[in-house]
Amino acid sequence: MSIFNEIPPTAGLPLSIKEILPIFYNKASGRLEDDFRKFLEVDYAYITYSGTAAFYIILTALKEISPKKTVIIPSFICPLVPLAIERAGLNTLVCDISEDGFDFEIKALKDTCLKNNDILAILPTHLAGIALNLDPLANIAKEKNIFIIEDCAQSLGAMYKGKKLGTIGDFGFYSLCRGKGITIYEGGVITAKPEYSKLINETAKKIERNSYLSESLKLLEIFLYWIFYRPQLFWFAFRMPQIFWEMQNKPEKAFIEYFTSDFPVHNISKRRKAVGHMQWRRLEKEISSQREKAQYYIDNLGKINGLKVIFEPAGTFSNYPYLTLLFDKEEVAGKTFNLFKDSGLGISRIYLYAITYYKYLKNIYSPGSFPNAQYIAKRHLTLTTSTFLKKSQQDYIISKIKGL
Repeated sequence: MSIFNEIPPTAGLPLSIKEILPIFYNKASGRLEDDFRKFLEVDYAYITYSGTAAFYIILTALKEISPKKTVIIPSFICPLVPLAIERAGLNTLVCDISEDGFDFEIKALKDTCLKNNDILAILPTHLAGIALNLDPLANIAKEKNIFIIEDCAQSLGAMYKGKKLGTIGDFGFYSLCRGKGITIYEGGVITAKPEYSKLINETAKKIERNSYLSESLKLLEIFLYWIFYRPQLFWFAFRMPQIFWEMQNKPEKAFIEYFTSDFPVHNISKRRKAVGHMQWRRLEKEISSQREKAQYYIDNLGKINGLKVIFEPAGTFSNYPYLTLLFDKEEVAGKTFNLFKDSGLGISRIYLYAITYYKYLKNIYSPGSFPNAQYIAKRHLTLTTSTFLKKSQQDYIISKIKGL
């Protein structure tokens, strides 16, 4: 494959000229907040700087109404999550996930909650648009008076038993970052039960500040995203920096998994919101396309010995921003990843490690092995469902995996 044909590893929306016009001159009618409320069928949605900022605002708000200090997170999750918890002045408690998917290991979660009276919230994280089993979490939370905050950074449009993810728990948050579907280059959305909407508004007002410099930079980055988010140029924006950090032996930076706790929490300009609003007409069509590509992989790879495809459980609906494969053997997963590493076909990984294996986070929580998360980290890879992916390229990927 030519270096000038790099397909993004996730199904982000490419922007049209019409959709970026608001960065120069905002004439868009409608509001991004209203788009979310209508789509999610909720009364409240709040737009903020990033998914991480959204989570941080929720945590800060909960401190106003509860003396509890501990948040339970899954062992396979973005490193920004414990950093947001730390910045909010709360404690992180890690619970392992299941051995073949992204759900919490329910017995371990229940035992932890029964033994610890300081649990403020549980964070179910719907990775890859796959809805977690929320019923046992709801039972645990009700019994122990614990809040549920849904991490929907990768799952806008996904559903659980007919309800949109992010609307089932007490709170939910989404990411509008580049490559996450609808994008304003970096942005976040908070949903909350009606009784908590005023609390979120008041907390955000206290925390958020205007930053004209930051917003100007983000408007420029949206313009650059429009230019570079296409196979002919994406190599320069994505793969080239990745190669640089790999040469420096810094895998966390190569895979964009190195962060700090001083993430911005600023107000979003009307122009950036307008860019997001302009994309809504395409969302459901794009999700349908992503599902078709994911299903094609599932149909062709689902019965291979030594390979498990992680797909939507019964009663759920995934938006499939990518599809996750889980190999029985670590060496086969590594061989497959290396085979496609420089192919430009969007083969990647979700996270490098279980969350407690990131050395730069070691002072945030007590270390632990969390074998199920580490098992998945070492044995998985992801297949993109990007709008740029062609059926012939899917067939090539399938044939190579079958031939291993």
